Amino acid sequence: MREWHQKYQDDGLVIIGVHTPEFGHERELENVKKAVQDLNVPYPVAIDNDWKTWRAYNNRYWPASYVIDKAGNLRYIHIGEGGYEKQEQILQALLAEKSS
Repeated sequence: MREWHQKYQDDGLVIIGVHTPEFGHERELENVKKAVQDLNVPYPVAIDNDWKTWRAYNNRYWPASYVIDKAGNLRYIHIGEGGYEKQEQILQALLAEKSS
């Protein structure tokens, strides 16, 4: 994600991490801020302590990636690690699409 952020942010890619806590200490904002800093996460991370985003997407997996196009349509979901080449191809194709 860091690499894609750097590589494509000038082309319009916006990455937003969503942190949904599994354990109690992960609910504390200061702990999340420290982890984001320690992990050198360059994009914004939303805090989903009430699991509202998780439920809105009917998510069941860590990690999961949701790719939304310029018009706000969900275009691709990737579950788990791996598949990075395919995900990057999808990002490139969507970034190349004209806005409607």
